[in-house]
Amino acid sequence: MAEYLTITLQLLDAYWTGTAGNPSGETMKITDVTTETYRWPRAKPITNGKHTYTHSTLSLVKIETDERITGIGLGTGSAIASATIEQLKPELIGEDPINVERLWHKMWVPKLIGRRGITTRAISSIDIGLWDLRAKVAGLPLYKMLGGFRDRVPTYVAGGYYEEGKGLNELAQEMESNIELGARAVKMKVGAVSIRDDIERVKAVREAVGPDVKVLVDANCAYRYYEAIQIAKRMEEYDIFWFEEPVAPDDYAGHRKLAHATSIPIAAGENEYTNFGFRDLIAVEAVAVLNADAQILGGVTEWMKVASLAQTHHIDVAPHGTQDIHVHLIAAVSNGLILEFYRDTTDAMWGKTYRDTLRINSDGTVSPPDVPGIGADPNYEALERYRVA
Repeated sequence: MAEYLTITLQLLDAYWTGTAGNPSGETMKITDVTTETYRWPRAKPITNGKHTYTHSTLSLVKIETDERITGIGLGTGSAIASATIEQLKPELIGEDPINVERLWHKMWVPKLIGRRGITTRAISSIDIGLWDLRAKVAGLPLYKMLGGFRDRVPTYVAGGYYEEGKGLNELAQEMESNIELGARAVKMKVGAVSIRDDIERVKAVREAVGPDVKVLVDANCAYRYYEAIQIAKRMEEYDIFWFEEPVAPDDYAGHRKLAHATSIPIAAGENEYTNFGFRDLIAVEAVAVLNADAQILGGVTEWMKVASLAQTHHIDVAPHGTQDIHVHLIAAVSNGLILEFYRDTTDAMWGKTYRDTLRINSDGTVSPPDVPGIGADPNYEALERYRVA
């Protein structure tokens, strides 16, 4: 035990003094920032309330240093994001990667770049890479570096998309298979068909998973507020855990009207940017759960600020998006509610993308990797055939 404490104190001292991996005490420098994009087809196109997806995309940002420690950022992938990262590279080369707050504000200049949209998503992927690198230098898993509130997080399996040939029976079978994986909560889509048809789908899912499994419903902004009220009223009898993105992201009044009309908690925020966007969303007093996404809103740096802001208002955060980064973030904070988990039903490369794959524990939770950094080590042998940029 004493030896463990000594090593831990040495690591922390090296981190705080900037000498980890660098006995000379000289400041580490960023030497290069590069991007890689991979794209592969889904077994079947999937559709949510408003959009259809035929392919999956993985975007990686690599941050190289003169100490040969590399940070890997997970991005959302687009030509605009890659061009933005290339434009930001001169702002990063020669800088100390440990200074994440300084670098975030160096990149985020609202009049020119950032504030909202794809340029902020580009900043997000760089910031995630910086935090991966920072945790590797400290020799700590990211979740422990950020707070280490717990090492198992409640999880729901995302799915229930509309697909060709997928009727009520197939939808029910999908949800049953999620439960067989160990899931204690599942999410399904609504909004692409009539309210009457969607209510039948909600009913089928509830009957398939039984009364003790949480059912989450996601509309992906498909409704006007009055339509959202109509379907919410009819879903209440099926004990819905939350109603996610019922209306357009900027329809704050619609969120408020819906929240006052239904007993189902409203979840939103996957399309919000920076802590300022979440400040405004919280001010509406209509959203019970914030779906903050580190790959969208501004990276780990901003996500942690959003979580802190939510905590002061007694609001929970339940991140939207890939589990590979968000398992660390939700494990780091006390007001992390539940993790979104994608499996092979939505991604043909699930289990092949990384050297190690996150899996659901027998109690329905997921544990963050207990390795330095994020622990998302790309499986390049499997990915290489799908590289597009």
